[in-house]
Amino acid sequence: MGIKEELSKIAEEMRGELQQACDLQSLEQLKVRVLGKKGSLTALLRGMGSVPPEERPKIGQIINEHREALTAMLESKRDELARREKEARLKAEAIDITEPRDLPGVGGVHPNSRVLNEVLDCFTGMGFEVVEGPEVELDHYNFELLNLPKNHPARDAQDTFYVDDNMVMRTHTSPVQARVMLSRKPPIRVVCPGRVFRADEIDATHSPVFHQIEGLVIDENVSMADLKGTLDAFAKKLYGADIETRFRPSFFPFTEPSAEVDLTCFNCRGKGCRMCKGTGFIEVLGCGMVNPKVLSMCGIDPEKYSGFAFGIGLERITMLRYGITDMRLMYEGDLRFLKQFR
Repeated sequence: MGIKEELSKIAEEMRGELQQACDLQSLEQLKVRVLGKKGSLTALLRGMGSVPPEERPKIGQIINEHREALTAMLESKRDELARREKEARLKAEAIDITEPRDLPGVGGVHPNSRVLNEVLDCFTGMGFEVVEGPEVELDHYNFELLNLPKNHPARDAQDTFYVDDNMVMRTHTSPVQARVMLSRKPPIRVVCPGRVFRADEIDATHSPVFHQIEGLVIDENVSMADLKGTLDAFAKKLYGADIETRFRPSFFPFTEPSAEVDLTCFNCRGKGCRMCKGTGFIEVLGCGMVNPKVLSMCGIDPEKYSGFAFGIGLERITMLRYGITDMRLMYEGDLRFLKQFR
């Protein structure tokens, strides 16, 4: 049998097998048998040595034309089989969107995050800028620039986690205020939320990790009246127009004069109840006028500028807002508790 007849036989056999090929694997096997290194068409090319030299170019051209034709037939069949397999896979994976199913569970905003967003909305509405800082802080910013030098007795009340002699886990977000005063010129109006760390025992009202929101205003002619007006607006925005603020003298190294701030009890609205121990007021935050020594250490002229600062415990106002009696509930991830705030 001549080469031309062999080529016609190979092509005819391949057409028959292509019609029977039902998947890509069988198609690949057919390609190897015909066009592979040991395939029938490749064997013909190796037999060219027996062809007279003058006929080799023509025979070689015929073989290459058949190779191209057979390759095209294989590619066309491969595309067809791939399309069929894709259609079958998509059909098997199809979802009946009309089939009734249980809806997936929908989460909710954590009570801490909910109250934090409300507080920040309140202060940004009054022109405050939200500023954050590092949680691992230098002693210089956490204490010294806030009028708490080395060996100051007030440091004992902080229950500090020390990383080394000059680095701490910040005990409040006030170091962010110090950083702002060092890097900006007045007027300054910022609020600083974030996690803080103190070596407290864990119980219903204490945790070694909790959150604070501290505010700072520095400008010319800032007075205690501005502080009270700001906190009045905050309290009414968060708890209602009938809420009143009450200032009591206190002491903080960072501020002078200093005050503790009580708000009308949110539970009884000032009538007296178990939550407020019959007083009608609940202690919520600390505040005061920025100590002139702090302004000087941060490069601000206390003769020209004055300011006020305040600090709010986020967990405390969240617990008061929702009547939560145990702080630990907010950290344990118990769905029975969290589902109440969806």
